[in-house]
Amino acid sequence: MSDNLQPAKRKSVFETLELDTRLLGMIGAFIVLCLVFDFLTGGRFLTPRNIFNLTIQTVSVAIMATGMVFIIVCRHIDLSVGALLATCSASMAMMQTWLLPQVVGIELGSPFIWIIAVLTGLIVGTAIGAFQGWLVGYLTIPAFIVTLGGLLIWRNVGWYQTDGATIGPLDPTFMMFGGTNGTLGVQASWILGIICSVGAAYALWSGRRRKQKHGFQVKPVWAELGLIAIAAGAIMGFVSVLNAYQIPTRRLERMFEARGEVMPEGYTEGYGLPISVLVLIVITIGMTIIARRTRLGRYIFATGGNPDAAELSGINTRMLTVKIFALMGALCAISAVVASARLSNHSNDIGTLDELRVIAAAVIGGTALSGGLGTIYGAILGALVMQSLQSGMAMVGVDAPLQNIVVGAVLVIAVLIDIIYRRRTGDA
Repeated sequence: MSDNLQPAKRKSVFETLELDTRLLGMIGAFIVLCLVFDFLTGGRFLTPRNIFNLTIQTVSVAIMATGMVFIIVCRHIDLSVGALLATCSASMAMMQTWLLPQVVGIELGSPFIWIIAVLTGLIVGTAIGAFQGWLVGYLTIPAFIVTLGGLLIWRNVGWYQTDGATIGPLDPTFMMFGGTNGTLGVQASWILGIICSVGAAYALWSGRRRKQKHGFQVKPVWAELGLIAIAAGAIMGFVSVLNAYQIPTRRLERMFEARGEVMPEGYTEGYGLPISVLVLIVITIGMTIIARRTRLGRYIFATGGNPDAAELSGINTRMLTVKIFALMGALCAISAVVASARLSNHSNDIGTLDELRVIAAAVIGGTALSGGLGTIYGAILGALVMQSLQSGMAMVGVDAPLQNIVVGAVLVIAVLIDIIYRRRTGDA
């Protein structure tokens, strides 16, 4: 009897850590991509300055990509996100430069003007998103058609709001959401990095305790501690790179002059974490909680997995459609804040082709076009891969048409790899 017993298969380190192999593949591909571009640019790609710029350039698309995950998981598509971003940006710009200062009498720079502008953008974006969701959910017009029409409509609504003109300058506090105009500084960034590291450790360890409480198998303690060390190391490493980017001397001198002071000899100061990146972190955490811990998230993935079964089980799939499109609209408004603040103005072409970048980021990040599968962190990584690819090619000297060809090819290859992966793992 004992001769028939098979010895237990020894697990590899990756199996013990229970790491997502697809995610590891994406991280590996991203690292290789960065190393290749760093070599081709003579070491300029992985400098703190370029990583800082790459980070703030990724934020706008990454924010919208988190919402696109829910849209695609529910077997829909949204082609209007770039145009909706432009409409929200135009609404906020006109609020700051015309309505509030000239009509209401609130001067630019008032502590209320940027709050009112942001709230206006959120209301406009959410309302338009909900309207499109109503057309899809209740009137059963295909999302492709509704949002394709939205792409044409909202882009030109934004144009008419500003008569096609570039609107600026925007409120100084509002522009702090753009990047170099608003950072936490070195000390605050270190503190936030420590807080995030502790939070990540707590989340991993509390997850282990929940599994134990319900009788599920858990990883060995050393594996949990290893994951905590990896997470903390990644967070603190990212913060250290951003802190290493020094504010130019001439800008520091102007900052001291504005305060009526003289800059000390040899004084240096780092930028630290941009406020826009902090906004992305908050949204990522919030969207992940929605996806994993709330009834709405469970309904989204249940509907994407089997819409008929979800409806028969009592889920109001029509209202769910309205909710996810309204959420997408709100995220477009937040992206509009970041994008226009980074440019310091509203321009008519803001958000152009962002709909393609956002969809590509979600798909490259592992969101299945067939619905039912997708992750928020995957979409963030997908957005980072897309921006790194474009920025790297620009630094190498690749012209814009060839950049678009390469990005399109990468998108098709990513979908092909995803299909092959799901077939082999049985997720298809």
